[in-house]
Amino acid sequence: MSSSTTLTINMPTSGRTNQTWRRNQNTVRYQLTSGLGPISHTVLIAIMLCILGLIYLTQITKTSAYGYQINDLKNKQEKLADQKRDLEVESARLQALERVKNSDVAKAMTAPTETDYAQN
Repeated sequence: MSSSTTLTINMPTSGRTNQTWRRNQNTVRYQLTSGLGPISHTVLIAIMLCILGLIYLTQITKTSAYGYQINDLKNKQEKLADQKRDLEVESARLQALERVKNSDVAKAMTAPTETDYAQN
């Protein structure tokens, strides 16, 4: 035969209205009343700010590195565009000489028989 003794009490501070206790049950609850102190909070906030600052700095350095790469590529593009223009001018000049040599007017010309030079 087993007997069970229960006690019911009203505890308005615990948030519950009825609590039942049985035999051989702990009736004391220990609550941690001390948490982190103001110095610990300050240290944690400082650490979080440092971490956020480091993340910000890594992002800024990445964008500046990309800026340098873009600048180098733009300089190469400008140099290649200048070189292309120079080559187009040279090509046009060389094609003009060939056109003049192969034109009908140039073919109709005759070579001079005698050449006289002016003397002082």
